[in-house]
Amino acid sequence: MTPRPRALAALDRFNAAHPWDHNAHYHRWILRQVPKRCARALDIGCGSGELAGLLATRAQTVIGIDADPTIVALARATAPAEGRMSFVTGDALTAVPRGPYDIVTCVAAVHHMPFGRALNLFRHHLAPGGTLVVVGVARADTVGDHLMGALSIPLNAAVGWLRNRGRPAPRPAAMTARTRPPVMTFAEIGDQVGAALPGARLRRRLFWRYTLVWHAP
Repeated sequence: MTPRPRALAALDRFNAAHPWDHNAHYHRWILRQVPKRCARALDIGCGSGELAGLLATRAQTVIGIDADPTIVALARATAPAEGRMSFVTGDALTAVPRGPYDIVTCVAAVHHMPFGRALNLFRHHLAPGGTLVVVGVARADTVGDHLMGALSIPLNAAVGWLRNRGRPAPRPAAMTARTRPPVMTFAEIGDQVGAALPGARLRRRLFWRYTLVWHAP
C-alpha cells in the first residue's frame, strides 16, 4: 500500500473510533436562523428527534416526521413527557400533518425526495412570515466542491477528537431506512431554489453540506 492510501485508511479508522454527527453539528446554527418564540414547528426527516427537541425551546408545538419507523420509535421514547413534541411515521411529501408552520426544517433528507416538488411543499407548509431552514447534501462537481471536501477531511478528524475528548466513542444512532447518495450538484440545486424560493440564502458549507434559509413573505 502506498503512503497516500495508507494515510486515508488510517484516517478512516480514526474517524470510526471518534464518530460524531455531521448533521447535529448544524443544529445550533439552525436555531440562530429561526424566531425565538413561535407557535408551531415542523422537522422533516426528524431522525431520533434531537433537532425537534431544540425547536421545542422556541415553538409551543413541534411535529417531527420521518419515513423510518425504528428511528421514529426512538424519538418518541426519548421525548419529554410534557407533550409539546409529537412524531409521525410517513412520507414527507404526503403525510405531513396540516399546517401552517412558523418554522420548517429539513436536515440531510431533501436529497431523498423529488427536489423541486419538495421545495414547493415546504413553501406550502409555511405560515406567512415563516422560516424554512434546510441543511442538505450535494454531489461534488466543481473544483471548489472538491477543495471544500478535502478541507473537511482533516477538520472532520479534529472535531471528532475534540467532541470525544480523545476517547473512542459509540457511533450515533443511525437510520435503518435505505439511504442514497445525492445526485444533484450545488449549481443544479441553486437553479431550482432560485425558481421556487426567490430571495433564499444558499451557501456551501464544510463537512459535505450546504444550507438554505428562506423567509416566506
